Amino acid sequence: MPGTTSRGRSAWAEGPRLGTAYYNEYLPDPARLSTDLRLMVEAGITCIRVGESVWSTWEPRDGEFDLEWLAPVLDGAAEHGIDVILGTPTYAVPPWLSHRHPGLAVVRKDGSSVPWGGRQEVDFASEVFRGYAERVIRAVLGRYGRHPAVIGVQLDNEAGLHLIHNAHVVERFRRWVAERYGDVETLNREWGLAYWSHRISAWDELWAPAGNTTPAYDLAWRRFQAELTAEFIGWQAGIAREYVAEDTVLTTCIAYQRPAMDDVAVGAHLDIASGNAYYLAQDSLDYEREGAGGQWYADDVPQLILSADRMRATKQASFLVTETGAASIGAASLTRPPYAGQLAQAAWLLVARGARLVSSWHWHTLHSGAEVHWGGILGHDLRPGRVYDEIAAIGREFAAASEWLADAVPDADIGIVYAHDSEWMMTFEPPLSASGGAPDRGSYARIVGAFGRAAIDAGLQIGYVNERQVTEAAELLSRYPTLIVAGLVAASDRTLEILAEYARLGGRLVVGPRTGYADDQGRMRSVTAPAVLGPLAGVAYREFAAPPTPVPLERDGTVVGEAHGWIDALEPGEAEVLLGYRHPHYGRWAAVTRRSVGEGEITVVGTLPDRDSAARVIADVSGPPRSLALLGDRPRGVTVHSLVGARGARLWVVHNWSGSPAEVEVASTVVSVVDEGAHDRGSVVRLAAWDVRLWREA
Repeated sequence: MPGTTSRGRSAWAEGPRLGTAYYNEYLPDPARLSTDLRLMVEAGITCIRVGESVWSTWEPRDGEFDLEWLAPVLDGAAEHGIDVILGTPTYAVPPWLSHRHPGLAVVRKDGSSVPWGGRQEVDFASEVFRGYAERVIRAVLGRYGRHPAVIGVQLDNEAGLHLIHNAHVVERFRRWVAERYGDVETLNREWGLAYWSHRISAWDELWAPAGNTTPAYDLAWRRFQAELTAEFIGWQAGIAREYVAEDTVLTTCIAYQRPAMDDVAVGAHLDIASGNAYYLAQDSLDYEREGAGGQWYADDVPQLILSADRMRATKQASFLVTETGAASIGAASLTRPPYAGQLAQAAWLLVARGARLVSSWHWHTLHSGAEVHWGGILGHDLRPGRVYDEIAAIGREFAAASEWLADAVPDADIGIVYAHDSEWMMTFEPPLSASGGAPDRGSYARIVGAFGRAAIDAGLQIGYVNERQVTEAAELLSRYPTLIVAGLVAASDRTLEILAEYARLGGRLVVGPRTGYADDQGRMRSVTAPAVLGPLAGVAYREFAAPPTPVPLERDGTVVGEAHGWIDALEPGEAEVLLGYRHPHYGRWAAVTRRSVGEGEITVVGTLPDRDSAARVIADVSGPPRSLALLGDRPRGVTVHSLVGARGARLWVVHNWSGSPAEVEVASTVVSVVDEGAHDRGSVVRLAAWDVRLWREA
């Protein structure tokens, strides 16, 4: 039987949906379309993504369009009850365009051009490029924008890969700076350009970013580049709206690690956020593993959880996962097909954190091109196997749970502030070292991730808040009784004052390393750190260090853990010292302090504690997690996430991230949303290896 789906925006208010990217045009035998669609229906796949990567198929020669090749796919999808997200093909340009306009190639920082032969090699800010891009967008959407199968349009794909140094972009940046600072003397003062004789007397003296060494300049350059990306997506959205039905959603597939990506700014142009949620499977999904981090994929469980929470924060709403792994991801050396059960674990984790669509990349493993080792739902032989069977099982579970998960909203026990400005500033001047001693340009993600992992280890559910979304202390407190602000090095006085007021009103504020040290222009402050929050927290620091080896942490004279990577040398003042250092030099300072403030409190953590110590600090601050209502004693490696659905029932998603079985005792009576089996209060439930359970309150 064909699948049954809702149209347009209402499709995403239902329970979770299963999807895949489908490239019939890549198949050795495109005539197998009907077979593929039948297999999709049988697997419970109700949405496919098409068309975003093949500009040279849409327009094989300049101005010569071939639009009819997709009609059988869309018509067949409609006949089978499968919805379609249609992509604009602007991120992968055809060779004829590169040959006709070689000057469109992205210029790198070192002056070299990105050679054609991959994708995203083109300066999308160019008006010449925009002319060609607009023409193909109008052609494709003019033909298919109102096709009955199309419920969404994906604008471009994974934008923001390059910082574009083309001459017209650099000149546009000069104008952008002039508009914001008004006159050169203001800029000289605000950026501190007396240093190294960088004062300018006219705007055309503002040097190109390739040679820049000034932090404030770099922060402005990164903001400008992110604005270019957001403007490009918004430009496409304006064109697309002319060709689609009112309830057709506009989105884009966000790769959150892109250097020119501000996901909140991009999200402002979208009806719903969507993006990549890639992860390494097999032993990387053992909860005990602590991955390297800072890559385009998660390589441990907390990173996967945090990636989903980050996606939800783009619009502070439910989201679509337009790409996640099926059999494997990346190059041949990363081939680690999921162990039995891990596909379901990842799918239900994403749903538990707000995903309305979990779409595998991709339907079939490609036979040609750069991605032949990215395993699809079907392998190279195009026959259903283990992966297909596990995907189909997920499809059945999604269907069974749909009525309970309609409009479901994930719970959050604790908030974490994330800030692009601080990320960019730490990319320019990393405070942490990577293995081997080189500066770690992923320092910000590493700091925030360490605190996020600590919250997850403490059994807490996380809600990300972009720093740009921190506008009202009372509203922040209404959502998050506890809030972590770590690594917020580029912070305005206004943001810090809101955080201070949050604590006064009753919030439990955790302040991590580097927070408030610089201002929102990227300048080091001339006040004792941490600015604004320090006097309230009863703590200050005048020294800091990046120790190359761990420093022991102690409580009441007993070593209880280790400090890693960074130390803000905290002078406690009126604050209570919770942890110190066992060290002949660092022992004079505090590592963690706490002080009551108004109705709340501020905990200052001046380092990156080891995993267990960090979890204890966060657990002590936050109090009992919501999961205690389900599991009174949660074994290590078992996580609990919860949502509230349209029926008002709380839904629980319980994972055993281990290759060994685990047992849990339920603290309240629950009913499976998949098979209606019940467990009474006090029952001991055995979780198999790599197991996931979906329960609702009885």
